[in-house]
Amino acid sequence: MKEIVPPMPPMVRNEFETVRQLFRDHVVPTYARFDLAFVRGRGSELWDVTGRRVLDFGGGIAVCCLGHAHPEVAAAIADQAASLVHVSNLYYHEPQGRLAQALVRLIGPGKVFFCNSGAEANEGLFKLARKFGHEEGRFEILTMTNSFHGRTLAGIAATGQDKVKQGFEPMTPGFRHVPYNDLAAVQAAVSPATVAVMIEGVQGEGGITPATPEFLLGLRRLCDEHGLLLLFDAVQCGHFRTGEFQSYRRILEGHPEGAGFLPDAISMAKSLGGGVPIGAFWVRQEHANRLGAGTHGTTYGGTPLACAAALQILRVIERDGLARNARLMGDFLRQQLLEIQRRHPGLITAIRGLGLMLGIEFAPKDRIPALASVEKPVSLAMVERLHTAGLLTIPAGTQVIRLLPALNITRTEAEEALGLIAREVERLAHGG
Repeated sequence: MKEIVPPMPPMVRNEFETVRQLFRDHVVPTYARFDLAFVRGRGSELWDVTGRRVLDFGGGIAVCCLGHAHPEVAAAIADQAASLVHVSNLYYHEPQGRLAQALVRLIGPGKVFFCNSGAEANEGLFKLARKFGHEEGRFEILTMTNSFHGRTLAGIAATGQDKVKQGFEPMTPGFRHVPYNDLAAVQAAVSPATVAVMIEGVQGEGGITPATPEFLLGLRRLCDEHGLLLLFDAVQCGHFRTGEFQSYRRILEGHPEGAGFLPDAISMAKSLGGGVPIGAFWVRQEHANRLGAGTHGTTYGGTPLACAAALQILRVIERDGLARNARLMGDFLRQQLLEIQRRHPGLITAIRGLGLMLGIEFAPKDRIPALASVEKPVSLAMVERLHTAGLLTIPAGTQVIRLLPALNITRTEAEEALGLIAREVERLAHGG
């Protein structure tokens, strides 16, 4: 009988080239992968095939909100897997109902649809908007420049970055891009076909740029005046990453008009499952039944397994006060990064973000002699230098690196990361 999965060759776990060759031979090359292959993790630490340990401040791109191999989440997954992994959405099961209840309590009155990823969650928002405006012939969604909303055909059309669109023209119609944090530009762009405005509370792929309070409140008023839906892509900036369950609450904190702010729909994924694939979108009560039976669906969305993991993550976050930890550690990291910038203003041009969603913007490559001859963008060059130093970070565009660590990082881990960053910046400053 032919073997479907060949036996693992001797010592493969210690041979990076063997692992990389498997990918070269058998995996579609849609990612320009870094030269790292990991075998295990624990908390904010990862070990590669050589046994080398690195500190993870990329968090699987804001996914691993409790770090790696959290024992209570692992136990919840194992317990659920031993009883029920999957049933079709033709039937009911308690974990999905409980998770929906928990998310509604965290956001506000409404209902939740479960899927498998952020891109799918955003597709649900696009369909909600189309259904909302269908009878009036309205279908256009205004999105922001430098936004990112996934890599489906509709997702790349919604994304305000040309690089993701190349080779996939013509674009799915119904999307126009306007400048972020520019209320007047959004107002001027509203047309008779416009049905919704979609934004990220903090642009992630676009360089860690938070919305201003005035922009958020102005958008809510504008949407109410024109009968538009206000859609929030919270895939990366949500789930307590900024120190609040949703970033708009952190942005509007203390503002006299902030307490009553609520979008019409919110997409979620990434940290929701902590590494188990799950996405969701919440819809405000007024529109919660607009997508009725037969209008939207999913095979795997909201499985008992994924929902059990997500519920346990919420329990741990609440019990351990991790929203507060995200604020405290985020403030500490930000203050220390600003100090590094103060010492090297010619290398670092900005520190941005909220909570544990932080961005370090570096100067253009021609202003950094140590990188002038490097063909890669500054962001990739810095990420690779930090890999060598023992720290994982994530590039965002050509000049920004992102810090997206677990919500339960410790002061010791934060200090270690800062020390590695400071050391690499010092090396750059001295031409190393």
